[in-house]
This record gives sequence, C-alpha cells and structure tokens, in this order.
Amino acid sequence: MDSAVNRRDFLGSVAAMSAGLVVSARAARPQAAQRETLGAPRAPEGRTLKAGLIGCGGRGRGAMINYLDAGPGLEIAALADVFPDRVAAAREQLKKDKGIEVPESRCFTGFDAYLKLIDSGVDVVLHCTPPHFRPAHFAAAVAAGKHCFVEKPVAVDPTGVRAVLATAEQAAAKGLSVMTGTQLRREASRIEVRNRVLDGAIGDVLSVRAFRNQGALWYRTRQDGWSDMEWMLRDWVNWNWLSGDHIVEQHIHHLDGMIWVLGKAPVKAVGMGGRVRRQTGDQYDFFSVDYTFDNGVHMHSTIRQVSGCANLRDETLVGTKGSASLDQGAIFDRDGKVVWKFEGEGHDALVQEHADFVRAIRLGTPVNTAKDTAIATLVAIMGRESAYTGKAVTYDELMASTMRLGPETYALGPVSIPAVPPLAGQESAPLSE
Repeated sequence: MDSAVNRRDFLGSVAAMSAGLVVSARAARPQAAQRETLGAPRAPEGRTLKAGLIGCGGRGRGAMINYLDAGPGLEIAALADVFPDRVAAAREQLKKDKGIEVPESRCFTGFDAYLKLIDSGVDVVLHCTPPHFRPAHFAAAVAAGKHCFVEKPVAVDPTGVRAVLATAEQAAAKGLSVMTGTQLRREASRIEVRNRVLDGAIGDVLSVRAFRNQGALWYRTRQDGWSDMEWMLRDWVNWNWLSGDHIVEQHIHHLDGMIWVLGKAPVKAVGMGGRVRRQTGDQYDFFSVDYTFDNGVHMHSTIRQVSGCANLRDETLVGTKGSASLDQGAIFDRDGKVVWKFEGEGHDALVQEHADFVRAIRLGTPVNTAKDTAIATLVAIMGRESAYTGKAVTYDELMASTMRLGPETYALGPVSIPAVPPLAGQESAPLSE
C-alpha cells in the first residue's frame, strides 16, 4: 500500500467538494471569546459511569487515572489497544494504583479492538490512541451513543479535521458530552489572565507569540521482528501520519491558547522548519511560523525539540496598554513591570478536565469542545504544511484540501511511508517497497 504524500504539491489537491461535505471555514471558527470561570475540582456524585480506554500507552494510562481521580462513582471497565503488552501494562497499573481488576473478557487487542470496547457496555470512551486514528474511532463511539474524552490533537490532516467537525455536530444533536485534552484551558491562572485581557487590561491586542522550545522527546529503536507498522505504532510520536508532527501533536496546546483568548483562528500561515538531530521518523526538529489574523494581528509561533539548547515556553499577548503572559499568569505594563500576577491556589488541570466532563454528563448539561480543538488542530496543520512546502497556506484552502495522511488499511506488515521528510525539490524514498 502506498500512502506517501507529495507535500510540496498538496495545494494542488485542493478540490471543490459537495456542499454537504465541506464545513465553511468562517462558520467553523470560534465566535467572540467569552469570560469563563473554573469549575469545582471534583465532579458531583451521580450514577456510576463505566469508562473504556482505547489506547493504553503512557498518555492513555495517565488519562484513566485522571478520570478515576475526577470524582466518585467512576470506573474503568474495559481496555483496548493494538498490542497485548500495552493492555497488560494498563491492567497492571489499575490493579496496583487503584485496586481495580479488569477481566480478560473485557480486554481487547488488534486494530478492531476499539469496536469491541465500544460494544462492551461502557458509558464513556477515553480515546488516547495516536492522533491518526481519532476521527474514525470518535465517529464510531458517537454513533454508538457514547460520551467521549478525546485527546488532542483530534486529527493529522484536513480530511480528519472535517470528519471530527461533522462528528462533533452529531454528538451535540444526541446530547452527548465530548471533552478534548486541551487541559491548559482549565488552569486557573490562564483563565484569569484571559478574562483580564478580555476586560481590556492590555488594551487592543497588537501582536501575539506562542513558544514551546524544549529538548528532544522519546523515540523507539526498531527491534528484530517488528514490521514497519509495529515500529511506527510503537514510535508513533515521531511519525507525521500518526502524530501530525510535533507542531500538531504538542504545539497545539499553545496555538489553541491564543485562539481561546482572541476568539478566532488565523487566516494565513507562512512558516519554515528543518531536521538535523531527530533519530527516527519523518518529522522536523523545529518550526517557526508567522500566522496572520483577519484584523492584521500577527502571531509568531515556534516549537523546537532539540536537546542542549536554550528553552522557552511562553504565550504572550502584546497590547496598546501592556502585555499578558498565559504561561506566567501575569499582566505587565508597557515597560515590562508586573502590574498583576495570579496568586490563587493551583490544581491539576489534567484531573479538572475530567471533573468538568463528568459534571456535564451527570447534570445533563452537555459540554462539547471537539469543534474548538478541531479548529486548533487545523491551525497547527496549516503551520506544518507551510513549513513543509515553503508556501503561504490559508485556512480556507486547507479546510478544503483533500490531503489524507497514512495507509488506507491497517495490518502489522509493510507500510510505504517516506523515511525522512522531503525537502524542497526532492522526493523521499519509501520506508518499504
């Protein structure tokens, strides 16, 4: 199977689609930002909610513990992953940390394990697989009437984003709650900074920046006996078709933060990036992207995963009266002096998002953040594709693009994917012939 994507020519794949399939870019963007308050750190009592975990890697195992810590009457009742050893690891952790034993009859493996879990009688699906699989798995869970926690990003390509937007609408029509893993929106300090910006604390916003510069992430060395597919799945964070590249998989948090504050997505991206240090996969080491909003405001966005360099994580908005930092939880005057800093109590935002999710289910007041996260995902893809192609990429043309990453079918065998990212004017050889 050949799933290699010619990234330089992807804009040529933009096609006119039927009105029933295309989501209007302008209609999909967030509406004007509204003030928010932080909910209680634990969900209220209510009927028992049995959850099933799809994707038993490190983030999945973390999410299941976060869910259990979010309130009373919560259970993990089923586990699913392609690999038996991942299911066994989650099963062991549940028994050790929470005294919960999931019977073998409710542990599912293989590429169809998610369907078996959805059909196992759970009320809630916790979806923590590599992002490539989220659009299809999310659609199946909503079709079955399940409330969903879906990790970010929700897709790796425009085709997946459109699918998630459509499923989000179906979930809303069914009264289902959908919570996505953008937990930075649930940090008290960030909420208060955002509210103050909306109240005019820094005046009119002139420019913004979102930085996430850090050391290299983990990778998996290929082992004897691993097929292409098994290696990629176990090393998923380093493969574009599985993770979306790190601007999508990780930097989405900070891009989403700016969309959250400004109440809209940028309309264009011009970016650059490169790869020198990465040990495996087909991704870049760094991205630097200039995003433009429809009012002329620019956002400088950078993310870098190279060890031994100066690190910086910050989201700053510069206004006519001063500036605000979401990451520092502070407001500054025009001279850089702190005029306000958050001094409230801290909390675990990874648990808070589950508490808010469970509260919405039990109170019958559905929450649905899938649309916002789909938009943030597309913005991250916009920056990635501009860096890959060297072209200016707009939100509207990307929303209409037919690009789809990854194989059409899934099996533990060969996968034809470029082993390194293509450079301008150069095509990469496939990993397997």
